[in-house]
Amino acid sequence: MRIVYVQYTNPGAYPPLEHSSRILANHRWKVLFLGTGALGAGSLRFPPHPNVTVRRLRCCPSGLRQKLHYLIYCFWVLGWVLAWRPKWVYASDLLSCPIALALALIPGLRVIYHEHDSPTGSSGTGSSRLILWSRRVLAQRVTCAILPNQMRADRFQAELREDRSCVLCVWNCPRKEEISGPRSAANGNDIWLLYHGSIVPSRLPLSVLTALARLPETVKLRVIGYETLGSVGYVDVLRSTARALGILHRLDLLGPIPTRFELLNHGRRSDIGLALMPMTSNDLNVVAMTGASNKPFDYLSCGLALLVPDLPAWSGLYVEPGYGIACHPDDPASVERALRSLLDDPVEMRAMGERGRQRVEREWNYETQFAKVLECLN
Repeated sequence: MRIVYVQYTNPGAYPPLEHSSRILANHRWKVLFLGTGALGAGSLRFPPHPNVTVRRLRCCPSGLRQKLHYLIYCFWVLGWVLAWRPKWVYASDLLSCPIALALALIPGLRVIYHEHDSPTGSSGTGSSRLILWSRRVLAQRVTCAILPNQMRADRFQAELREDRSCVLCVWNCPRKEEISGPRSAANGNDIWLLYHGSIVPSRLPLSVLTALARLPETVKLRVIGYETLGSVGYVDVLRSTARALGILHRLDLLGPIPTRFELLNHGRRSDIGLALMPMTSNDLNVVAMTGASNKPFDYLSCGLALLVPDLPAWSGLYVEPGYGIACHPDDPASVERALRSLLDDPVEMRAMGERGRQRVEREWNYETQFAKVLECLN
């Protein structure tokens, strides 16, 4: 069986695409990715697999040239689909909706739509209206739609799809092969906090650095990721703030790590994972982020205790079962108190990580989450 993944960005920046494609490839599917480059995340890539091929056009800056680039991309994808003749198309972002809708007209070609980020804000421009119209029509024609959070899946179904059985919630969990074994001891005398992902103020606020400055010298912060279009220069802000606080030597800014294998190796050498979100937001993607955020699942797969926002959904999923502790991310005192409670009881901190690791091994893995999609594909 052949399947084409269509995404107008770098698919390597989306772990669930790596997970689902490798699950299919291990079931002897032939997988072809048709994507592009991406600002900041251009170096991210999938590990090689004999049944997975990735082809990308170069990234194009926004503006009129990008509209032309998008048109070229659509015809490029159409040419590949007509030549390669897959049975399935896996469209996986909003900008893939117009081309996926066109491909859905090809007889015998079935489409799955995976929405990583739901549309927000106004649709004032012509191109925005076209994309949202394509999404609305495509939702009625796909074999199934995948969303990473149940609230968003319910809203998608209520607004766009009458057949509820075709709207699936699939959390962004790691694959079983990525899960570490039990951790036997600490990583030396230092305690490493780990953040990975897009480096933006809302996910890694400066309050974390302020709290770090109040903690013992042995507590350090490792940051892995990339700036987004709206956060260019924030890494320099983190660096200058750490210098002003006198903790630059305790801040390890690694930039983007190309593969998840290398990324998770850094996780195994860390102790506490930061999965912070704003306490208030009008953005549905921020409000409904549990399940959609791969950070806590990745951290737990490495046996790390979690630091999460003190919000009901996050506390219910991660704190109440005993996998971490909550704080108010924008309040340095709250962050400091939460971290001190973990540092003061290292045995319980390790136990939190191990309980979470076992939950990932047992349930919170992509093979378990993706099983419902495999049923649909088969």
